[in-house]
Amino acid sequence: MPILTPQLKNEVYSVINNIANDHEIYLDCINGVEDHVHLLIRLRTDQSVADIVKTIKAKSWEYFKDDAEKYITWQDGFASFSISPTHLPRVRSYIYNQENHHREKTFGDELKEIKQSAKI
Repeated sequence: MPILTPQLKNEVYSVINNIANDHEIYLDCINGVEDHVHLLIRLRTDQSVADIVKTIKAKSWEYFKDDAEKYITWQDGFASFSISPTHLPRVRSYIYNQENHHREKTFGDELKEIKQSAKI
């Protein structure tokens, strides 16, 4: 659902950044568009993707749940991909340029493209 308005998007990103700091999650970068968010996260050996996503979704929902104008809800699932350090600049650029990228592609098209390039 396209619920992340420009005003809400910045607040959601700030809340997610604070959650990451509070839970020792290394959040490299964050960006997205109205209907989804991309996070570039470096995992410690004692962290799992599922636990980090669960924490971020739960704590951000908790933050916004009592404000009807800012109420957000997250989808049940998520997509996760690992990258090598040599691809960090390319992935950061991809995340930071989401608005431009999605002028031409839908989220579904994007996910298909990512899966194909990862040979999933």
